[in-house]
Amino acid sequence: MHVISVNVGRAAPSEHTDSPSGLTGIGKRPVAGPVRVAAPGPRGVGGSGVEGDAVGDLRHHGGDHQAVYAYAREDLDWWEAELARELPGGIFGENLTTSGIDLTGALIGERWRVGAEAVLEVASARIPCRTFQGVLGERAWVKRYTGAVRPGAYLRVVREGRISPGDPIEVVGRPDHDLTVGLWFRAFTTERELLPRTLAAGAAMAPEAHEKVRAYLRRQAAAPAK
Repeated sequence: MHVISVNVGRAAPSEHTDSPSGLTGIGKRPVAGPVRVAAPGPRGVGGSGVEGDAVGDLRHHGGDHQAVYAYAREDLDWWEAELARELPGGIFGENLTTSGIDLTGALIGERWRVGAEAVLEVASARIPCRTFQGVLGERAWVKRYTGAVRPGAYLRVVREGRISPGDPIEVVGRPDHDLTVGLWFRAFTTERELLPRTLAAGAAMAPEAHEKVRAYLRRQAAAPAK
């Protein structure tokens, strides 16, 4: 298990973003490294946890629980076959293109040592947006991406450090539950009845996600009995 590439993006104008600034940092390119990763701060204040990487809309992206985005080369290869086009590392907006680790099967709260210094914690799945669809240029992309359940993983920085291409990834801790990235993704997209199970993640899950689950439970409690 290792990092193939470390990818960063500069803020660029886009017609596909709802950001007040009109900018997006989704277009990422591999860099030589080493690149420092650190906790950026809470949602709405902190951007990317990857040095030199831009976040265009702090309302919906960035912050401690979306500090680093990882996507597997194996999943990019699967999409290459589906879309009949080349997909280089970084094209999905990921900071780390990985090899040898099943991101969809990773547990929320699972911790990785990446390289010699950094420790990252799996925090959630990536939910696609219209910016992603527009920049990639694929019709009905949000629907296709959601249906494939290959979302990649957002990571929280537990211990800051430097990451370079080729660095090994070692799983150094796994929580005692069965909440995978794939299950989390399905709960927050197509199978809302799974939402209560995501509370098993505890503090590994972002406060905003916890509030969505609580709101769902309140609506369920208030619904008339059938």
